[in-house]
Amino acid sequence: MFIGTPIISEEQIQLKVRELANKISKDYAQKDLIVIGILKGSFMFFSDLIRHIKSPLKIDFLIASSYLKDSSSGQVKIHYFPRENLTDKDVLLVDDIIDTGISLHFIREKILEMKPSSLKICVLLDKKERRVIDVPIDYVGFSVPNKFIVGYGLDYQEMFRNIPYLTIFKKEAK
Repeated sequence: MFIGTPIISEEQIQLKVRELANKISKDYAQKDLIVIGILKGSFMFFSDLIRHIKSPLKIDFLIASSYLKDSSSGQVKIHYFPRENLTDKDVLLVDDIIDTGISLHFIREKILEMKPSSLKICVLLDKKERRVIDVPIDYVGFSVPNKFIVGYGLDYQEMFRNIPYLTIFKKEAK
């Protein structure tokens, strides 16, 4: 296995994070925002993003999984659900990437069952070519090709999350 050159640099990521945070700050000015990070993949993006949001906010987390090695299993498991009462609250879900849309659709439906006053979704990466279920995404950092991407929180078998940029993961031929 090896990691390639950056497809999105650390500097490009940080510029985009600030741009998204500014839009979110304007949209949620004068509102009580609850930002929910979907773990584990979004932890770096989530952390950087909330530091730049100027609106008052609360944070919570959701842990979900659907991947086995490098492909989606199609089955979403929620391992931890937010403890915060979301009824009549403005909620922003933050995730690292949307590809098939299966996980985000499932999570979105579970959150909507709690009757928030609003629910928006922010993703760092959008892999539109893989979309199976359409999910409304309100804030998108970058559109990316249908390649397996690691770095900045995204992993392959729990590895490579600590790379500060995004790159295409490649397996070496044996």
